[in-house]
Amino acid sequence: MTRPHAYDGVAVVCPTTVTYEKTSTRSAHWFLARALAQLIAAAGIAKEEIDGLASASFTLAPDSTIALTEHFGMAPRWIEWLPFGGVSGVMALRRAARAVQMGDANIVACIAGDTANPETFAGLVNNFSSFSSQAIIPYASAGPNGCFSLITQHYMQSFGVTREDFGRIALAQRANAATNPNALLGGKSLTMEDYLAARPVAGPLHLFDCVMPCAGAEGFLVMEVRRARALGLPYATIRGAIERHNAYREDPIAVRSGWAMDRDALYAQSGLDCSAIDCVQTYDDYPVITMMQLEDLGFCAKGEAADFVRRHDLTIQGDFPVNTSGGQLGCGQAGCSGGFLTVVETLRQVTGQPLGGQVRDARIGLASGYGMVTYDRCLGTGAVILEGAR
Repeated sequence: MTRPHAYDGVAVVCPTTVTYEKTSTRSAHWFLARALAQLIAAAGIAKEEIDGLASASFTLAPDSTIALTEHFGMAPRWIEWLPFGGVSGVMALRRAARAVQMGDANIVACIAGDTANPETFAGLVNNFSSFSSQAIIPYASAGPNGCFSLITQHYMQSFGVTREDFGRIALAQRANAATNPNALLGGKSLTMEDYLAARPVAGPLHLFDCVMPCAGAEGFLVMEVRRARALGLPYATIRGAIERHNAYREDPIAVRSGWAMDRDALYAQSGLDCSAIDCVQTYDDYPVITMMQLEDLGFCAKGEAADFVRRHDLTIQGDFPVNTSGGQLGCGQAGCSGGFLTVVETLRQVTGQPLGGQVRDARIGLASGYGMVTYDRCLGTGAVILEGAR
């Protein structure tokens, strides 16, 4: 029986990462171009065979995907522009998969990339949204740290969570980053004492709760399964995918989001339940958001994520591997690439192509995303389950 909303016949291939840099004088165009070039080389195809392009970037402005077609010398018949931060990777994958299924494109390159320097970050903070400009900046709370300090404090007070509980996530991800040569913080060990003693940033947030902005890019290709097989590429299939925006808007401050609305649909599409997942990649700009995803995706009940991380080993070799690349807390946050990292790392793990450590016998992975923060929540959520075909 065909599963409802199934993505049958679609393959995801060629997980690609352009090496992260703490700062760069290169443009976002350069990082996106390197991602595309690496995808073409990895697939062993000609650029002209790519007839779909989806891209995401915060620092490409005023350009968008349509401008990239000129920069790259391409003439695709399908494009998508998705500058939506942490949810952009799942959104790109879902849209590209539907384009392939409908025959609107044969091969879609999904890429995200950003540059990073003090000027670009300041510009992003000051012009992130009209809501930020009108309701946050006048109160000297510009940028994500102020917003997520509010969300974190509210979550801690609601469920009795401690900084040590968040520290378990940060330490596990730093340990995972140690095996990943692309992780900017992978060579720097972190102890609980280091975590707790780190300088305060905003409210309950301290240094190691916050991602380090950086430059880099991530990408993957979407095509039919039969084409991936013909090219001899390791591939994954999409067992299920969900997306939701502005969920639970009635909550005064976010403690849940769209995953809770749609997780039953996600598992129904996949024909699986959460016990079948071999590794989980959560969007992790702050530890509290990882906790929210563990709850809303059904791995534990609301308010029980702190106990969950106390009882489980989140490292690559642990009983519940989370953010096996080191996540953004270990690798850095390369702008919109942070929203692609979860999808790319899941694809790496389930196809046996990790940059760092490999989760033993990983075949089914879940990637989730969370993006576009306003004062007290993010507006976009998404998740996808991938199954490796080796």
